[in-house]
Amino acid sequence: QVQLVESGGGLVQAGGSLRLSCAASGRTFSIFGMGWFRQALGKEREFVAGISRSLVGTYYADSVKGRFTISRDNDKNTVDLQMNSLKPEDTAAYYCAAETSGRAVKGLSPSLMNYWGKGTLVTVSS
Repeated sequence: QVQLVESGGGLVQAGGSLRLSCAASGRTFSIFGMGWFRQALGKEREFVAGISRSLVGTYYADSVKGRFTISRDNDKNTVDLQMNSLKPEDTAAYYCAAETSGRAVKGLSPSLMNYWGKGTLVTVSS
């Protein structure tokens, strides 16, 4: 089993920045791709950003490209999401997730992830 714990959410004004962190524990050697997803109130959970175990492959949703940056430290078993130029439409619960099948991060979707954190809330005020 793998446990994922997110931190770093909060309230920020539009245009501001936040950094989310996710710490993995347990059978971390089984993790390949890791990603961040988000779910706004009344909407489906959606992919935000993903990163491969090799750190070479990163992929972003069009809505966050150029504003968000995903990074990963395999020694510390952490994955971070730096969010800049935040917009009110970025308001959502953000979830860290991991997959153990070695799928391409470009194709990550909620149904393909094996482990999830409990989420951290990001609220962007206008």
